[in-house]
Amino acid sequence: MSFEGTKVLITGGARGIGEATATAFRDKGAVVAIGGRTHEAFDGFCQRNGEQRVVPALGEVGTQAGAHDVVDRAVKALGGLDILVNSAGVFEEVPIEEVTQDHWDRTLSVNAGGTFFCSQAALTWLNASGGNIVNVASDAGLIGYPNGCVYSASKAAVVNMTRAMALELAGRVRINCVCPGNVDTDMIHRMAAQTPNAEQYLAKARRRAPLRRMARPQEVAGAILYLASAEAKFTHGAILSVDGGGVCGF
Repeated sequence: MSFEGTKVLITGGARGIGEATATAFRDKGAVVAIGGRTHEAFDGFCQRNGEQRVVPALGEVGTQAGAHDVVDRAVKALGGLDILVNSAGVFEEVPIEEVTQDHWDRTLSVNAGGTFFCSQAALTWLNASGGNIVNVASDAGLIGYPNGCVYSASKAAVVNMTRAMALELAGRVRINCVCPGNVDTDMIHRMAAQTPNAEQYLAKARRRAPLRRMARPQEVAGAILYLASAEAKFTHGAILSVDGGGVCGF
C-alpha cells in the first residue's frame, strides 16, 4: 500500500491509535495533519516520531464549529484532503448511578459529534479528491460494556452513523469503520492506575479477547490503512473488528 503524496487528517493523532496511524501513513509516503487539543500534544508527537511530513491541526472537535475549524486548519496546511481518520475520542468508566450530565455531554459530543461534524466539514474536499473516511469506533459499540453505558452509546452511534453515511455518500466518498477491542496504549494504563489494583485491571483487559492479549496500536493502524487504501476501493460501509475475537462471544 502506497500513500505517496496523499493528504491525511487524523483527529486524535497525537497519541495511541491515532499516533500509530499517523506514523504508518507517513512511512507510506503521506503528508499527515495531526489533530490534537494542544501544541504540547503535537510537540510530544514530534519528539517521539520526528517532524517530517507532519503538520498540526489543533482544536476541539466536540462542537460543530470546533470540528470545522480543525478540518479547515488541516486543509490549509496540507493544500487539500484525501483521507480523514476520525480517531479523537474520550473514555471513562462510570457506573450508571454516577453518570452526570457533563459526562454524558462530553462523551457524546466528542466521540459521536466529533466524528460526524469532522466528516461533514471534510466532504467538500473529499468529494473533490475522490477520498475516503475511516471512523474509529470500538467493540463497545457492538457489544455491552459494564460501567461504560455512555461510552458504548457513543461508539454504537459511530458504527451506525458509518452505515447511514455509506448509503448517503455512495459513489462520492467511501466510508468505513474499525472497532478495536482493548489496545495497549497510555489510555488504558491511565485507567488502570486509577483502580485499586492496576495489574489486575490490565490482566483482565488482556483476558477479554479469545487471543488473550490486547491489540498493539500498530495492528489497529494496519486495519485503518487497508480501509483507506486503493486495495479496499470496493469496501464501503464496512465495520471491521480488530479485537482478538472478542465480539464472537464470551
